[in-house]
Amino acid sequence: MLVGVPKESAPGERRVALVPEVVRKLAARGVDVLVEPGAGAGAIIPDVLYTAAGAGIAGEDGEVWAAPVVVKVAPPSAAEIARLRAGGVLIAFLAPLSSPATTKALAERQVTAFAMEAIPRISRAQAMDALSSQSNVAGYRAALLGAEQIGRFYPMLMTAAGTIPPARVLVLGVGVAGLQALATARRLGAQTTGYDVRPEVAEQVRSLGSNWLDLGIEAAGEGGYARELTDAEKASQQQALTDAIKGFDVVITTALVPGRPAPRLVTAEAVEGMKPGSVIVDLAGETGGNCELTTPGKTTVVHDVTICSPLNLPAEMPEHASQLYARNVQALLELMLDEEGELTLDFDDEIIAGACITREGEILNAAARALVEGAK
Repeated sequence: MLVGVPKESAPGERRVALVPEVVRKLAARGVDVLVEPGAGAGAIIPDVLYTAAGAGIAGEDGEVWAAPVVVKVAPPSAAEIARLRAGGVLIAFLAPLSSPATTKALAERQVTAFAMEAIPRISRAQAMDALSSQSNVAGYRAALLGAEQIGRFYPMLMTAAGTIPPARVLVLGVGVAGLQALATARRLGAQTTGYDVRPEVAEQVRSLGSNWLDLGIEAAGEGGYARELTDAEKASQQQALTDAIKGFDVVITTALVPGRPAPRLVTAEAVEGMKPGSVIVDLAGETGGNCELTTPGKTTVVHDVTICSPLNLPAEMPEHASQLYARNVQALLELMLDEEGELTLDFDDEIIAGACITREGEILNAAARALVEGAK
């Protein structure tokens, strides 16, 4: 089997889909890898390291795209989709819930496309979970960005000139990115607090040595599920959160809902009430932002509060982000290989079936299909 690795073309994308370490492991399984010249340059991986690992460097323009299997990081452009082999396989982040044009073009090209973000979140697929691996990078980087922008110390310092109290950092949304942001900010010496609409994650927050923000609203229902809040309770919860935010120096938001606009957690009132010089790092900018005053992709100052909304933080740490992503791709590819190293797609496997969004001209993912039909 031949796997092609093109150079990423999206603005600011410095990651690469496979790294030499993974190329070497795939070669041991009988997989040939063809890399576009300069594909790893953004991640500081020269072509010579790929050749040393057993990969070939493509010569002709488009040779990589003609491979039976192509692996990428970012969704392909329309021009890139047109260069894919008809009937070939593509593995990448494909944004099936937000980019119907990409899904439609892949189906029309007869590409069997596997979206890394559509891999089922089950224990057997943990090694393939690129959303989690890249969220870890984003959470780590977000904590550093907050420390860089605040202009104050994170840790408490006791000096001859007096004591500097620790910065207070609040993380809203404690999934993978949020937990990593909490852990990193705490390592830097900040006083950390986490909040999430799911009360069951409080134990994970406390296990990191962080505080849990309790807004005083009990939403426990039958069978261990949270009950629907009344309108009055929702308003009370939002006001309690707004009042709490005003007491923090750095607020990092990570709340995302797949296929829907990001929930608004930080109101304009909260921003106006924060101490001058405070910082908000909004990781939900790609879907509108968790902060009411966020400008996606920009760093702005409003009411003397710096609001950062980076759109692709993992690409700012391309070396390790690429290494983690490549291992995710490797795990998925190995699931697709038979003993001779040939591609064998078993669509009875829930991972392969769940990750596949287009096949033989059809859109398999129901939500993606609905988006495409709605865009007509």
